Amino acid sequence: MKGTNPPLVQDLAGLLNRLYPPWLAEEWDNVGLQIGDPMTPVEQVLVALDPSPLALETARKTGCRMLLTHHPLIFKPLKQILTSTETGTLVHNAILYGIAVFAAHTNLDRAAEGLNGWLAERLGLSEVQPLEEIRNGLLKLVVYVPSGHEEKVAEALFAAGAGHIGRYDRCSFRVRGEGTFRAGPGSSPFLGAPGESERVEEVRLETVVPRELGEKIRRKMLQAHPYEEVAYDLLPLENPRGDVGLGCFGRLPEPIPLEQFAVQIKQALGIPAVRLIGERRRPISKAAVCGGSGGALIGEALRRGAEVLVTGDIKYHEARSAEAKGLALIDAGHFHTEKIAISQLARRLRVETQKEGWPVRILEMEGEQDPFVFC
Repeated sequence: MKGTNPPLVQDLAGLLNRLYPPWLAEEWDNVGLQIGDPMTPVEQVLVALDPSPLALETARKTGCRMLLTHHPLIFKPLKQILTSTETGTLVHNAILYGIAVFAAHTNLDRAAEGLNGWLAERLGLSEVQPLEEIRNGLLKLVVYVPSGHEEKVAEALFAAGAGHIGRYDRCSFRVRGEGTFRAGPGSSPFLGAPGESERVEEVRLETVVPRELGEKIRRKMLQAHPYEEVAYDLLPLENPRGDVGLGCFGRLPEPIPLEQFAVQIKQALGIPAVRLIGERRRPISKAAVCGGSGGALIGEALRRGAEVLVTGDIKYHEARSAEAKGLALIDAGHFHTEKIAISQLARRLRVETQKEGWPVRILEMEGEQDPFVFC
């Protein structure tokens, strides 16, 4: 509810789940609210990369009742919570301090306005698209509507977010046919009377639904439909979506030597050094990026026509494989390709909480450092 009261933990969790739906996360991941009382009012949130002891202590000292991190505190189910372990100590202290802990990890990586889009923008790429497209992000809604009412139902579906295919909207398919039914005792049928068999001309209306909007669109469809009981199907699709996925692919403003692009990356991300695989003088115009560990995307980067992949945590054999296949690699480090999430996620959260009218301050963690140093 909009107003002067601060949001509850559950309000902020709901907002974050809408921005970065949990279904976008990898199956092995653990995202969302991990610790805390959903009914706790939150006047301040601290955004950090890692759920470290320093981040938790900073949240306590600054009066934050919620810690929002990229990397999850809890990856696997806990069998014990012991203060003799790092995770156990963090869980114990978060509960003791009354601080909720929320993680947006691979769902943030794959989101339309998420980590990899921010990374591509920071590195100056244009015409940006997801590198590895998601294939479980769409549903097909099929609903049977009495003839003459299909426009009202279709408009409700479109207004709720259905019917988008690429750069086109209001997309649907319609075919006429005959429906039959017999209303039971206690019913209030649109046509006929209980106990009587009816035949009615109906329109089979089909449209595409983003998975995260499935329940909202279903409710709007039921509200607009004239039938007491509505016949409809929601079917999962394997079609790729063009707005969400892992990594990003785009173009540089003009071709530049690989070595020069590496220098630009160091400047853009504030890195003292990067690891480079490939011919330094090779001109680069098409680049793929993936924050964190993106070595698994080497094949996808090649398939999309990228000349270089910018990521972190490149292993020796991944480097040899890319080298043999003609793909340049720039390893900018796990930390440095993800640390931009702090400021960007905080900015996004400020915008969205202002839209809700929530009086909440969003703070950014300072002082986080790459565990690796160059010497």
